[in-house]
Amino acid sequence: MTQTAATPSTTTPSPTLSGLRSLYLIRVAFSLVWVALVATTSASLVSPDKPTAIAAVLLVVYPLWDVVATVLERRMAATAGSTDRVGTINMALGLAAGAGMVIAVFSTIGTALLVFGVWALLSGAIQLVVAIRRRRTVGAQWPMVISGGLSVLAGASFAAMSASDTSSLSSITGYSAFGAFWFLVSAITLSIRARREAR
Repeated sequence: MTQTAATPSTTTPSPTLSGLRSLYLIRVAFSLVWVALVATTSASLVSPDKPTAIAAVLLVVYPLWDVVATVLERRMAATAGSTDRVGTINMALGLAAGAGMVIAVFSTIGTALLVFGVWALLSGAIQLVVAIRRRRTVGAQWPMVISGGLSVLAGASFAAMSASDTSSLSSITGYSAFGAFWFLVSAITLSIRARREAR
């Protein structure tokens, strides 16, 4: 649910707007497919359960996909300064979360929820930083600000509920679905901004 590309030059915003819009739509599609797969195969798994092979793969893939999406965003424009460092930090965080999830899925769903929660909290905070910095150069960042804030809250919630016997993977599907919604809203907002710039 994070976005961490570098801030583009203010002189050529339109290509960046188009690129971000396309990437956001790809992220929407990925999240919806991921939610459908979890809902149909693993949503009933609760905290004390050991993840199935399918659930394990899905849990490991999610933070790693965020790393791939960050790399794609960074290729849209030259990266420099503090924003580039933020992107690097986010990729390192995603890789660490993927590695942590590899270990967690050999334990219980609760352990996986804890790892996922910590990652969601930190990546949401990074998303907030990037969205705030992008407001002046790209604009139309309010959906990403909201999404980042919700990710922080959701991450804290996942970490807190990880020890509960009743918590399940269905909570993560809700997180991913809401993430898809806000990326869709952001893509629409960027489209509106791009049309205004073209006038």
